[in-house]
Amino acid sequence: MSSTNRTVVVTGIGATTPLGGDSASTWEGLIAGRSGVRPLEGERFAELPVKIAATAAVDPGDVLPRPLARKLDRSAQFAVIAAREAWADAGYTAPAGEDEKIVPERLGSVIASGIGGVTTLLDQYDVLKEKGVRRVSPHTVPMLMPNSPSANVGLEVNARAGVHTPVSACASGAEAIGYAVEMIRTGRADVVVAGGTEAAIHPLPIAAFANMMAMSKSNDEPEKASRPYDTGRDGFVLGEGAGVVVLESEEHAKARGARVYCEVLGQGLSADSHHIAQPEPTGRGIAAAMRNLLDSTDLKPSEVVHLNAHATSTPQGDTAEIKALRNVLGDDLDHVAISATKSMTGHLLGGAGGIETVATVLALHHRLAPPTINVDELDPEIDADIVRGEARPLPEGTVAAINNSFGFGGHNVVLAFRTV
Repeated sequence: MSSTNRTVVVTGIGATTPLGGDSASTWEGLIAGRSGVRPLEGERFAELPVKIAATAAVDPGDVLPRPLARKLDRSAQFAVIAAREAWADAGYTAPAGEDEKIVPERLGSVIASGIGGVTTLLDQYDVLKEKGVRRVSPHTVPMLMPNSPSANVGLEVNARAGVHTPVSACASGAEAIGYAVEMIRTGRADVVVAGGTEAAIHPLPIAAFANMMAMSKSNDEPEKASRPYDTGRDGFVLGEGAGVVVLESEEHAKARGARVYCEVLGQGLSADSHHIAQPEPTGRGIAAAMRNLLDSTDLKPSEVVHLNAHATSTPQGDTAEIKALRNVLGDDLDHVAISATKSMTGHLLGGAGGIETVATVLALHHRLAPPTINVDELDPEIDADIVRGEARPLPEGTVAAINNSFGFGGHNVVLAFRTV
């Protein structure tokens, strides 16, 4: 098919998160302002400086059949569960080809993970040391591969237009969705299952993040530990789970009579080129990504009424993002209701962009912005309208929302959505 510039829409959503085992329960938790952060139980976490995390509300092993679950890393388990929900929510009843509404050659899968099968790698190394070579699982390599979640989702739905795994640390999930949009726009696919997943709640990653001084050590009050924009914020809380959307060309969705949540306007990309882990303090790179979004779409700042911020609760990162927003949007930022949902879900690293895209889509669909919890004393440098206390209604009419995702290495991804 020749290159096109087709309109892309969201027709399905799925999630499994620290707030719930599906998108409905996750949304309910977000609107209620409920924290998914919990103490970490077990001897292996006892000596860590960080003893809290936003663990999944529903264990994937309780959802997937045991023969399938034992062949998948936890990150892939989450991805398959979220993708199954999104696929059914989009109105598909079987894999491509069996469901005649989509052929395999016109279907893609783009599921990202920032770290991949790290728990499989570390656990199987322990098996090697403690039990010997013969006890190492023959499934280890397919389980630990970073592309395993996308590949397994592709197998689930019979995707043959392409199966891809962009890796850009905490921006990975958002970049996957942006890549999927381009697959549809350029005519390579009609439908793409896209999102992000992560499962890295293991002593080694936690110890490493803690030693970088990136994580909150508020072990005594887990539910209050993730506190974006608060003067007392001291780092992020690690979360796990997956968020997946079904993206579709508008013409394909209309032809099959699909329900449409919203339009995906496009993405803005940039790189900081500043530091491997620290954000550029003025927000220069973030601002560049936002300008790239505005330059490459017909989005007007006056249309934007909601923003799901990256806002991880790190002192420098939260302020840099707001500086960038003010720099690009100017006075239009004053009418943008900003939600920092990591205050409830924790930071899902490569899965964050997927889950926060689901939250952004639902915010537009329900015209309701989730609250940011734990903001007891707003940082005076936060020159923006942060939704606090309770969820806030969004305006009627045609409006737009933005989802920001940034990652170690200076990756910046900004996604925009509009009501239909």
